[in-house]
Amino acid sequence: AQVEESGGGHVQPGGSLKLACVASDSLTRNYHMQWYRQAPGKQREMIATISQLGGNIFYSDSVKGRFTILRDDFRNAAYLEMTDLRPEDTATYFCHATPAFQGLDYWGKGTLVSVSP
Repeated sequence: AQVEESGGGHVQPGGSLKLACVASDSLTRNYHMQWYRQAPGKQREMIATISQLGGNIFYSDSVKGRFTILRDDFRNAAYLEMTDLRPEDTATYFCHATPAFQGLDYWGKGTLVSVSP
């Protein structure tokens, strides 16, 4: 099983992007899904998480009110809708799947988001 991110790119400040994380099989249905990001020279940080059944959602203070995490288990996918993007949001964004019960966790290879005029 694997997960793969897409949807990154360049956007001007104030713009929006929607990232997708697609799993190779029905991985997401038994997994909690998280989005992390890592800016150059900084540690990787978790910015959003959604529980297996979608009932628990958390955001870091840095993105709360601007980003929305979603999951679509029918499509084996999770999404990160990003609005009001700022230069400090520039980073590589990673999808992470953690098992709700037991098993391995999975990381994607990341997708780059660049925010500048």
